[in-house]
Amino acid sequence: MIAWNVTALTVLPGHRLEVGFADGLRGVVDMSKDDFRGVFAPLADESYFALATIRDGVVVWPNGVDIAPDAMYDEVCGHKSGVVA
Repeated sequence: MIAWNVTALTVLPGHRLEVGFADGLRGVVDMSKDDFRGVFAPLADESYFALATIRDGVVVWPNGVDIAPDAMYDEVCGHKSGVVA
């Protein structure tokens, strides 16, 4: 299993996700400042954002949108390397 596979997820208010990774790292990914356009537009609605689940180590929504787990891992580690979404 890859270290940055997501193994735990809690949706928090304010477009934030508390995530746990396969290697034990845990933290919060803050998407509140993301620009929800195109396929990401439904995520602007917090009730839809709250429908996030884990599939195969990746955070996904019912419309098929997902977030790169390696980018989330970098954000939790404090090494932001671009856009998370």
